[in-house]
Amino acid sequence: MPRITNRRRCMEDFSFSFSDDQMMDLALRLGRRCAGATAENPAVGCVITAASGGRTTIVGRGWTQQGGRPHAERVALAEAGDLARGATAYVTLEPCSHHGKSPPCAEALIEAGIARVVCAHADPDRRVAGRGFEMLRKAGIAVETGLLEARAHRHLSGFLSRTVRGRPWLQAKMAFSPDGMIGKIGVGNYPVTGPEAKARTYGLRMKADAILVGADTVLFDDPTLTVRLPGLEASSPVRVVLDGRGRVPLDAQLVKSAAAVPTWVVTAISAPEDWCNEMEARGCTVLRVKATAAGHVDLLAAFEALAARGINTIFAECGAALSRALLEGGLIDEFFLYRSTTPIGADGLVALSGEPEAALASAGFKFETSHRLGQDTLKTFIRSASLKSLYGG
Repeated sequence: MPRITNRRRCMEDFSFSFSDDQMMDLALRLGRRCAGATAENPAVGCVITAASGGRTTIVGRGWTQQGGRPHAERVALAEAGDLARGATAYVTLEPCSHHGKSPPCAEALIEAGIARVVCAHADPDRRVAGRGFEMLRKAGIAVETGLLEARAHRHLSGFLSRTVRGRPWLQAKMAFSPDGMIGKIGVGNYPVTGPEAKARTYGLRMKADAILVGADTVLFDDPTLTVRLPGLEASSPVRVVLDGRGRVPLDAQLVKSAAAVPTWVVTAISAPEDWCNEMEARGCTVLRVKATAAGHVDLLAAFEALAARGINTIFAECGAALSRALLEGGLIDEFFLYRSTTPIGADGLVALSGEPEAALASAGFKFETSHRLGQDTLKTFIRSASLKSLYGG
């Protein structure tokens, strides 16, 4: 077919002698392209290569598409066409083996004539859990596993958390002045950091399945919590508000825009019935969970309810009260700490007791990366115990 011939000529122009590590690295990077937009499905990447004369030709690339389908393997196979026969497929997560809303990807790889599959990470979903590898091996396909597994484990943390722990991977973001303040007392939505940091926050929002705030943040700041980057406005994830006592006003921006961007309100079973009905009438989704003795939403119950609705990763934009509750409950897995260069002073609002980095260290977090954003700095911290827990042990 002419289409296949043209693709082959294009691919051969860019063929090299690639290593397995390089191909898996590419698959991992491809898998991040639709992160936050694959619904309950993992954001997987796939690369298909054909070898000839000591050279490797990339004949197919794919990543899980928006909404979770088609899966990465099927996208890559469609691009490869007949060139997939006898080729090697590099996949970041074990190919699915069960019939869900689409047929198994393991079956698609077999039917395409793939000769070898290299996979980074096993799938802990009980519907798969090794069955994908077993299907491939029974079909005579060579299967190799565990290549760049640690990176895949990190990239797939949201899906793994929901599957293994029954709750989403929780990211938290806070911005601090050099004197440890997150804003000014009595001043809502006080800008601690500059435009570069704000743009990065929009990007982090876009890669999550949901943005989380507490009722206090809605009352004080009245945020919109959308992705306001040119051309990416439609990438805003679900907005989730924790409000155990029905305090969020009906004219809040999150409520008024619920028809355009989904807004979920997690509240207590005992929340006022009229308020819940009014929220739903305005397009919000109301989830009721058990409450604490103080009348607040039980945080673990809230996250389990969100996981049940397919939320893999949550990006929490914490105020002082919520950040303390999440840290004390051991529920934050990853922390984005912004630092500005302008002190706020005596009228500043304190969020964490003592130096923020020291507070994170005492809570079991380890420094991971650092980036300069204009005059500000963004440091990422990870809870080592969180990553270990995703192995199910």
